[in-house]
Amino acid sequence: MEKTENIMGTRKVMPLLISMSVPPMISMLIQALYNIVDSMYVARISEDALTAVSIAFPLQNLIIAVSCGFGIGLNSCVARALGAKDEKEVTSAATHGFLLSGVHWILFVLMGIFLTGPFLRNFTTNPQIYEMSCQYTQIVLCFSIGSMYHLYAEKLFQSTGSMILPMIFQGVGAVLNIILDPVFIFGWFNIPAMGVQGAAIATVASQIFAAVLSMIFFLKKCTSIRIHLKGFHFEKSMLWKLYTVGIPSAIMMSLPSVLVAALNSVLAAFSATAIAVFGLYIKIQTFVYMPANGVIQGMRPIMSYNYGAGNKERVTKTLKHCVAYAVSIMAVGLLLFQLFPKQLLSMFQASDTMLSIGVPALRIISLSFLLAGFGISCSSIFQALGKAVYSMCISIARQLVILLPAAYLLAQSGNVNLVWWAFPIAELVSVGATAFFLMKINRSIVSRIGQ
Repeated sequence: MEKTENIMGTRKVMPLLISMSVPPMISMLIQALYNIVDSMYVARISEDALTAVSIAFPLQNLIIAVSCGFGIGLNSCVARALGAKDEKEVTSAATHGFLLSGVHWILFVLMGIFLTGPFLRNFTTNPQIYEMSCQYTQIVLCFSIGSMYHLYAEKLFQSTGSMILPMIFQGVGAVLNIILDPVFIFGWFNIPAMGVQGAAIATVASQIFAAVLSMIFFLKKCTSIRIHLKGFHFEKSMLWKLYTVGIPSAIMMSLPSVLVAALNSVLAAFSATAIAVFGLYIKIQTFVYMPANGVIQGMRPIMSYNYGAGNKERVTKTLKHCVAYAVSIMAVGLLLFQLFPKQLLSMFQASDTMLSIGVPALRIISLSFLLAGFGISCSSIFQALGKAVYSMCISIARQLVILLPAAYLLAQSGNVNLVWWAFPIAELVSVGATAFFLMKINRSIVSRIGQ
């Protein structure tokens, strides 16, 4: 543990941030590649199949929101305890996290059984799209245990400064998913062709494999963190520490589910193709957002550790470098979306109608990327310092208070291209709130570190 502490507390911030950001960045790029390839395979079934997966996205994303949001709370708590050299706190947090991840999975099983059908009925009247979407969603929800424990182990590794192993586990899961997709979707090697159901089976099988691999290595290799179940009982103080960061983080990450569901309702007034275009945008933009999130994942344990250790200078340097790198990555994404929107959409067998809607959509929405780079990096800084409520407030304001009403009002024009302008409008307005909370954090927390 001492070696990891020395690296987190003494190595120069810029090379440390880069070394800790590159592995999750690579793993997220692989994950983004999976998202793209998965949609390419589904698009080969039919445009209806692509629409079915698109309307399933809100519930599928909710799994990631809960598991990753809770993982962020766990990561922040463990990293601060490691910085403060409180081994009892580290063990308590890890054990609570292990059991609570199982509780979260059971809740998703119940959701898959009882809520899938009623939820999806709100977004289509096409019986074929509805049936395919139900089949896909129920499998993904009921077998979400892989996602829960994969992210549990990943966040614990990252809290110690270990970024290579999570990258490998994420990469293995994504590559396995890419391999299994055509096997189950189209029926290779004498396996029956299962279409959209096959895509869901490939997804959960790869997640479970990655989770098993992650947990085996965590239990054997992560010697600075232990799980002790004997004589365990839940502690209110630890639940408070985990969920005061975890719940706001999960809410913030689940907002895209609410946003997508609501925007799908708005876009349904235009056409099913408009819904499919928005679904493709969600997949394509992961190539931009995931590398930026890789920087954020590298930043978060450094920030939390040095906050716990009372090192103000390293906290400040980490903050500045994180914002600069995230905005630079989003600038590259802006150029790609502006210059090559047709090529990006053509990967998914896009029809002329889809291109007519999709090309302006990608160009307009991507105008928000630079502002989003600043926003997501600052939000994660708030989380690392234990102020996830600030991040939650900004996300709610941006996506529910500003973006959705703007999209609805713009849709009244009857021109679907105007709906996409809600994205840059929302990001522009939210920048002011982000800057306000950043200054507040600086006055109330950062300036007082070490005093």
